[in-house]
Amino acid sequence: MRAAAGLFVTGTDTGVGKTHCAVLLTRALASRGLRVAVMKPVAAGAAPTTEGLRNEDALALMEAASVAADYATVNPYCLPAPVSPHLAAAACGIEITLAPILQAYARLARAADLVIVEGAGGWLAPLAPRLTIADLARALALPVVLVVGLRLGCLNHAALSAQAIRACGLSLAAWIGNAIDVEFALPQENLATLARLLGTEPLCVLPWRRAEAAPRGRPSEITEAALERLLEAAHTTARTSA
Repeated sequence: MRAAAGLFVTGTDTGVGKTHCAVLLTRALASRGLRVAVMKPVAAGAAPTTEGLRNEDALALMEAASVAADYATVNPYCLPAPVSPHLAAAACGIEITLAPILQAYARLARAADLVIVEGAGGWLAPLAPRLTIADLARALALPVVLVVGLRLGCLNHAALSAQAIRACGLSLAAWIGNAIDVEFALPQENLATLARLLGTEPLCVLPWRRAEAAPRGRPSEITEAALERLLEAAHTTARTSA
């Protein structure tokens, strides 16, 4: 597979705002004039349309991208049931494999300066009996952006996720704190602890928003210096993988 600059967005759990953060990153990078493609390799939870099944997270990513691509390339596995991907796939009588995902990624990479790939669930979420999100990220060989849902328990979840990412031989390029609990106690103290545990300050910290709010990030929420660090991590990994 052609080595290309990209970032893999994962989370400390499901429902922590991965799509919101991936859209934010995509818009911020596209606003710099970069050709940014997006990918949601596996999506569980989709509605029927006249064009086939469509997942709202994949559609939100596509709207933010500055590189147009057909839906099947952005989301090779679109599964109807909103359950763990391996169960959603089994209900359809299929097994998720890496080959179609890697082929779709290669097509996107040829047309883009950068590809933003959003995972499903947390780092070790199963995709098939012997395949996890971690295996997918390792096959793509991309630096990782970890979305930390800021709520009670996030310190343990973030530390375990970072440890697992690094154990896979991948770089934790950055982390984003996303406020998902309006009553989260001692937020600043927890953010300081996360910075110590993860070894770096957050790329940005996103304020709490209502669950039904559309995943609309403003590029200004990420500083230019933070974007430069992300791009350097993405390009460094691409060069060493070439």
